[in-house]
Amino acid sequence: MDPINIRQLAEKLNLSVSTVSKAFRNSYDINPQTRERILALARELNYQPNPAAASLRTQQSKTLAVILPAIDNTFFVQALKGIETVARQRGYHVLIYVSYDDHDQEVALTNSLQRGRIDGVLMSIADAGKDLGHLSELGAKGIPVVFFDRVYEHDDHFQVTTNDRESAYSATAHLLGLGCRRIAHLTLDRSLSIADRRRQGYLDALRDYGIAEDPDLVFACPVDAEQKYEALHAFLARERPEAVFSSFENLALLTYQACASLALRIPQDLKIISFSNLEAAPLLSPALSTVHQRAYEIGSSASGILIDLIEQKPTPGFRKLSLPATLELRTSTIG
Repeated sequence: MDPINIRQLAEKLNLSVSTVSKAFRNSYDINPQTRERILALARELNYQPNPAAASLRTQQSKTLAVILPAIDNTFFVQALKGIETVARQRGYHVLIYVSYDDHDQEVALTNSLQRGRIDGVLMSIADAGKDLGHLSELGAKGIPVVFFDRVYEHDDHFQVTTNDRESAYSATAHLLGLGCRRIAHLTLDRSLSIADRRRQGYLDALRDYGIAEDPDLVFACPVDAEQKYEALHAFLARERPEAVFSSFENLALLTYQACASLALRIPQDLKIISFSNLEAAPLLSPALSTVHQRAYEIGSSASGILIDLIEQKPTPGFRKLSLPATLELRTSTIG
């Protein structure tokens, strides 16, 4: 009979690979009863963890890897500042990798990191709708992972996010309170935890104000940069909403551009509010109303949790940390 591997052992136990890996590392971050159940089945099936791989993981390089979907986004720039500040204070170096919103590139990056000398990974994922086995493989190699903003929805992993649903609700309710009824929602054409939560907040607000959902007003923009503007321009020309709630900063900026082409005045003809940490938001004409995330704190919190995991220090008893965003109203909605 072929020897069993850690993934097969995890499947038999109905546990994640990272949880099984923690049992063999004697990590503090695992329930003792769960650890004993794992070790008992391992003995029964004669599973032997790779001692060479385990010994390599005990030799810390004091290096963190950060995988981002984009670098042309103010949120990620500010989050990186928080990550790097905490890492530097605690004696760690930071390596930055960009997936460019490409799942295959993300997989290639994580595979490369497994062969390198890094102590932990901070990640904001490209697409949760694709196979995420590469994320579990990091844990199987003893590499702790903390997700931020775009997270892997799994109970075994620490996540640091914004209160996306509540913030989206507040942004949509603001537009409804101004008398808008045809409110478009701009999102991305892919499976993302933040997009799902923000869309739900938008729908919740419509429902509470007695407005029926109109699927035609939910626009899932293609990720491809060359297609975004043309698709958004066509959508606004066709649907002519009274207001726009955008889940992503770059879509709000493209809306400004499309309004100029369509001779739509902001906010008289179209009101706009968006998730955005853009420092120039008050300087746009008109100034952009935003849902402002605590990006620096999200990055610093994620970095601190990851380093605690690496150093096997006590971490928060909860797995999901949500930092509230703030509504910053400007003349794109209240001019």
